[in-house]
Amino acid sequence: MARQRDSDFPSTEAIVAFIRAHPGKIGTREIAREFGLKNADRAVLKQLLRELADEGIIKKSGKEVAEPKTLPATLLADITSRDSDGELLATPAEWDEVESGEPPKIRIHIPRRPQLGTAAGVGDRALLRVEKLDERARDGVAYRGRIIKVIDHARTRVLGIFRKNPDGGGRLIPVDKKQAGRELNIAKSDTLGAEDGDLVSVDLVRSRGFGPASGKVKERLGSLATEKAISLIAIHAHDIPQAFSRDALRETEEAQPTTLKGREDWRDVPLVTIDPPDAKDHDDAVHAEEDSDPNSRGGFIVNVAIADVAFYVRPGSALDRDALLRGNSVYFPDRVVPMLPERISNDLCSLVPGQPRGALAVRMVIGPDGRKRSHTFHRILMRSAAKLSYAQAQAAIDGHPDDTTGPLLSPILKPLYAAYACVKRARDERDPLDLDLPERKILLKPDGTVDRVVVPERLDAHKLIEEFMILANVAAAEMLEKKSLPLIYRVHDEPTLEKVHALQEFLKTLDLPFAKAGALRPTVFNRVLTQVKGHDAEQLVNEVVLRSQAQAEYSSENYGHFGLNLRRYAHFTSPIRRYADLVVHRALIRALGLGEGALPETETSEALSEVAAQISVTERRAMKAERETADRLIAHFLADRIGATFQGRISGVTRAGLFVKLADTGADGLIPIRTLGTEYFNYDEIRHALIGTRSGAMHRLGDVVDVRLVEAAPVAGALRFELLSEGQIPSRGRRREPARGAFKAKATSQPGARGRKKDRKSGKSKKGKSWKT
Repeated sequence: MARQRDSDFPSTEAIVAFIRAHPGKIGTREIAREFGLKNADRAVLKQLLRELADEGIIKKSGKEVAEPKTLPATLLADITSRDSDGELLATPAEWDEVESGEPPKIRIHIPRRPQLGTAAGVGDRALLRVEKLDERARDGVAYRGRIIKVIDHARTRVLGIFRKNPDGGGRLIPVDKKQAGRELNIAKSDTLGAEDGDLVSVDLVRSRGFGPASGKVKERLGSLATEKAISLIAIHAHDIPQAFSRDALRETEEAQPTTLKGREDWRDVPLVTIDPPDAKDHDDAVHAEEDSDPNSRGGFIVNVAIADVAFYVRPGSALDRDALLRGNSVYFPDRVVPMLPERISNDLCSLVPGQPRGALAVRMVIGPDGRKRSHTFHRILMRSAAKLSYAQAQAAIDGHPDDTTGPLLSPILKPLYAAYACVKRARDERDPLDLDLPERKILLKPDGTVDRVVVPERLDAHKLIEEFMILANVAAAEMLEKKSLPLIYRVHDEPTLEKVHALQEFLKTLDLPFAKAGALRPTVFNRVLTQVKGHDAEQLVNEVVLRSQAQAEYSSENYGHFGLNLRRYAHFTSPIRRYADLVVHRALIRALGLGEGALPETETSEALSEVAAQISVTERRAMKAERETADRLIAHFLADRIGATFQGRISGVTRAGLFVKLADTGADGLIPIRTLGTEYFNYDEIRHALIGTRSGAMHRLGDVVDVRLVEAAPVAGALRFELLSEGQIPSRGRRREPARGAFKAKATSQPGARGRKKDRKSGKSKKGKSWKT
């Protein structure tokens, strides 16, 4: 029983407010000192903190406490159980337990008259609108949620690879890493004619007795005879729609090319598209010229024309419903799953050279200082002057034009690059977050097997298009705010105080200052990144700074874009592949009275909030599917190289072990903590390291290491390595004690059940979070 509190004891609300006001973790001692608590009152305080932790109001680790990670207003959640009153309980679908502890519980509120599509049960996945409870949490539940939409119902179906047995039956090898090793038996009568190597969907069959569970093939999804079909696994595992509805295809066939009716004629403006060499659709074109206004000497007029998708995809149409269901196009090394049918995306809306195409254009006046002074939007008919690749445009500027770029160099390309040099001044002054984390691209052979993995060079041509697109996106957001129309913003929150504090503590271990005065800005992070440029710690610091950042998302509420250091930002420039951009186009058409395809008058901010939440989910789904496919392709590529040695870099440190990213392919694999040696290892959260208790040897995030490939599981996309490099021994003057509450694991040759559980659980968090503009 808790000790009775006297009248002078601070209120629970005051203590919680003090914890929230102090980023990172503080201890009982600091709280007691703040409120002047002595002796017996300290015992009462400890009991109160335990109660608050049990109820989920605070997070407690050893003697330290902190405010738990707060949930966004809208999120994807898994309904896991019911409470003692029979009410549904859920937890966030995306939650890093290694970093943030146990996931918070959400009690589902069911209204008296639930809307269609919101009926849910245990095992379902749903999109929730969430609010934090003001009152003391009951049964450890600190949030209440309302179901917006049920995304997926409880499954008894498993996706996997069929392996045929000599007797005609077979077994299923699940593709989900969490189900690795849990094969299903399939009787001969239940194979549905599946052949060895087929990707199949199997229903679980209830069975009695011991041994592996049984299943029944319900659908054959395709053969995995070559790596070219590997993307099928991700497509079906994540329920990414491939086929368009019959009505959507009918609307596509009936669509007619745009004409000059209701449009400005821009066919003589020499707009050009600059894209990757393998791009199938071209949804943005650019043009620049010097500003002829004598008061703007040194300034430019920049035109950005974007494919007029809204003309073809009308609100409420079958095409619109299919596009919203997809949310975005998904890109794999061997295929694209488009948001819109090919006749729309690759033909009628694609800004191909020499063909008249409808577009929504923004004309921006850029001052000599590189700042946008004004902008206007226009619905136009244009004709692209040329289709260029990034490398082709850059080569021309660098003095190596070809037959296509030679005639364009002086009239088109040089003004574009001059305008970019101008706007770059304002960009550098704005100082957006400048992380240097190169992205790899997998190139396939004609048969679909991996040829090589490359890191494409980042050219000024890439930066030119990126900066012009950012300017156009800002102009769209500003225009819609000026017209007081609802819109979907692209937002990126600033890092949480807890993550900033953790970054500060990490940088202290490298003797790097992190001086934060006033409001948090990207400049503070860029100052640190500049200090380590060219040094051994550059990659490490870039990784840790990335992990401190929030994830960009879509929202009908504007809280700015921290990474770009912009107050308002919306996606406008890629409506062929992103639904958010299509909504912004419709809003601009309505705001400026530009004709057909406008946002309906009935579209409210609340309705757009639900759309924003849904397409944020589909975006994360696409990112995960693309990443998993790359993992599987690389695992296939390395499967015949068991025993080979590679050089890599430690890309993740967890209580389960080390994740290593190979230098040549970018493949990720796990080194289990039990294989590191013959001593205990502490997990140092602050240093992002595992440290041997006897030798002091440290294996740290960012370290370059040599590893041996021990196991490759191509279907799951998993690799396991053995560490060949010795840990670093810090000098005595620099060595610190591991963080309090550090995880202690014995390195043994026989993993226990606990070790296996940790291995499985950590697979979710092996990669750092990322944000996109």
